[in-house]
This record gives sequence, structure tokens and C-alpha cells, in this order.
Amino acid sequence: MGRLRRSRTHKAQRDVHRAGRTRARTKDLDQIQLIDLDPKNRAKLEAQPLDFEKPGLAQHYCVECAKYFETDVALQSHWKGKVHKRRCKALKEPAYTIEEAEMAAGLGREGKRATSTVGTDVVMS
Repeated sequence: MGRLRRSRTHKAQRDVHRAGRTRARTKDLDQIQLIDLDPKNRAKLEAQPLDFEKPGLAQHYCVECAKYFETDVALQSHWKGKVHKRRCKALKEPAYTIEEAEMAAGLGREGKRATSTVGTDVVMS
């Protein structure tokens, strides 16, 4: 007649999903803005020596996305794509500084904090 009970396999294994999310992690935006987009470093990244361990022998590299591509055609099509354009748009915004992060957490100085409207009276005429 066959089995009547269901199989007890775990289809939603949390550790497998977490490992997949961090496996192909690229550089953060602030790392790219401060280091890679500097003209000296950018020239080095675009003209890398041959590396047999990297895709395309490290000859086809997108600096903004920090990705290697197999061929020049793949790199050219990547530059025309939506993912690259979104990344470039995100890189145009200035990176957060340490002072801004501390002020957002409430650890910054009181004198340097932006003007707030809390506690001010508005007179309606």
C-alpha cells in the first residue's frame, strides 16, 4: 500500500540560507567610494596583471561593482544593465562619516547636532 506518513525532511534549513546570503559578498559602497574610485587605485584595478585564479584572468573588472567578468562582451553588457546603473547611482551619494553615525546613535556632541523642531513653539497668525 505504501507509506502513509510524510517524509521528515527539513526544507527550511536556516543555516544553509544564511550561508548562501554571505557567500558571494562584494565590497561595501563606502569601501568603493573611498579606496577604489581614487584615480590611482582605479588605474591599478583596471590594468591588473594576469591572475589564473580570477574569472577572465582578472582582465575584465568593473570598479563600481567590484566584479570580475569572463569576457569583454560580458563587461560591456554589464555596463548597460540595470544593476550597474543602480550601483553607480548609489555611489554618487556621499558616504556616511563616523561623526554622522555617532550622532544618529545619540552619541555625538550636542553643539554640532542639526537644528531640530522638537520643543519649539509655532505661532499661528
